[in-house]
Amino acid sequence: MILRIEDIDSPRVKPWAVQQSMDDLRWLGLDWDEGPDLGGPQAPYIQTERCEHYIAVLQQWQMLERVYPCTCTRSDIAAAASAPHFGQEGPRYPGTCSGRRVRDAAALTEPYVWRWRASDRLWQLHDQFAGESTCRVDQDLGDFIVAKKDGSPAYQLAVVVDDHAMGITEVCRGDDLLPSAFRQLELYASLGWPSPEFTHVPLVVGSDGRRLAKRHGDTRLSQLREAGVSPERLVGLLAHSCGWQARPDPISSRELLSRFQLGLIPPAPWEFTEPMWRELLR
Repeated sequence: MILRIEDIDSPRVKPWAVQQSMDDLRWLGLDWDEGPDLGGPQAPYIQTERCEHYIAVLQQWQMLERVYPCTCTRSDIAAAASAPHFGQEGPRYPGTCSGRRVRDAAALTEPYVWRWRASDRLWQLHDQFAGESTCRVDQDLGDFIVAKKDGSPAYQLAVVVDDHAMGITEVCRGDDLLPSAFRQLELYASLGWPSPEFTHVPLVVGSDGRRLAKRHGDTRLSQLREAGVSPERLVGLLAHSCGWQARPDPISSRELLSRFQLGLIPPAPWEFTEPMWRELLR
């Protein structure tokens, strides 16, 4: 198990958030074998300290014309989009700047990102939870960003480079990122790298059906810790939501290991309600 801090979304990331994340995970009873605090063979484990690795891969793609500079804004894309969205995705990029070559970047006066030139390959994915799905990235998702306007790596580039470097073989994440698996399959293939096995599970959502976030109030783990909530109570509630125990009775992470079964997790998102929050804080 590797702990990697994905902080390339700065300046939104707060410097203290790294330590708080580690404290929260340890409070839940989780641990890891490599990470920012432990080190390891692929250190550093903080993405903003690994930029040289991403730049090297981006330059490789630029030499092969696999990417191109794009000056489109989000509003430009929304106005031009006509194709239906894939899964929970936003508008598909319509290819406005796809006729550009890498050398055209030198003459641009507007800020630009680097977009991946999506292929017409039909990708098939066997997801360990979601099952079989297919996608043609060029038609279903469109060309996507691999480097941002400030030159820093975008999510798709960074995670592919890091997963390969760190020997990641299994990825488990929310099903809102299922489309990203197909983007990442393209990137792995372009570099001749094997891809990990993917598992995409339903999200925890608020009462409005949207992914649990700040809009639903302060639901941070640190808030529960500071309020004196025991980790066993939260783990018990989460275990109940996954179908691993009949009631939300307190249980430790270690005790729960023997009950782990992907097949028992309900296929629908789990709603974390205000009464549940109040009950935890009681």
